[in-house]
Amino acid sequence: MSKKTRKKSSKSTSKAKGAKTKTAKRGAAKKPSAAAARKVAKKAKAKSGAAKSTATKRAVTTAPKRSRAKTAPARKPAALTPAHKAGTLTEGQSAPAFALPRDGGQSVSLADYAGGKLVVFFYPRADTPGCTLEAIAFSRLADAFAEARTAVLGVSADPIAAQEKFRDKHELAVPLVSDEELGMLKAYGVWGEKSMYGKTFMGIARTTVLIDADGKIVKIWRNVRVDGHADEVLAAARLA
Repeated sequence: MSKKTRKKSSKSTSKAKGAKTKTAKRGAAKKPSAAAARKVAKKAKAKSGAAKSTATKRAVTTAPKRSRAKTAPARKPAALTPAHKAGTLTEGQSAPAFALPRDGGQSVSLADYAGGKLVVFFYPRADTPGCTLEAIAFSRLADAFAEARTAVLGVSADPIAAQEKFRDKHELAVPLVSDEELGMLKAYGVWGEKSMYGKTFMGIARTTVLIDADGKIVKIWRNVRVDGHADEVLAAARLA
């Protein structure tokens, strides 16, 4: 090999080594250190967490609020309303005439009691708790009413068969009158609209009327409370 050839070869090798060294330096300059990589990753993670937190806040802010259902207060049972709409009686006026069937296959009329006192107690329905207590109370005092020269009649819209069953079951001692066509009930103003527990219906308002020997109304008890009522009516009959 000549001297020129060796010089050229030496120069080429030297250039190649220089190029490799420069390339390695560039690679070393471009490749980040492990600490720098961790720092970059930490920043990226922090940005990602902040973005999620912002998205969550927006979701909470924009989400519709749930309305809490309010519990409705328990309704109290409504009191019975007066049923004196079909007719209005006042104390001192003449009692409306009537003629109706009664238990036992007989009939009764206002004229049958002319010259004597008469108590008529109107009750909503045969063989119901309040009506049973009321009918038993008047039956218990039947002799006392007779001594006060006062007759007693119980009146409702029940059919005769129901009245007789009611009488036999509780051994009642007062006549029970049936007014299925509502004529007497309306004339005495005890039939009308009632309300209870938020519902309205037609029925009889528990009422008692005391009629004197001249056929005049002495006293009217409306929206009767059963306890002690028969005794109160007897006391009034004795004074009439």
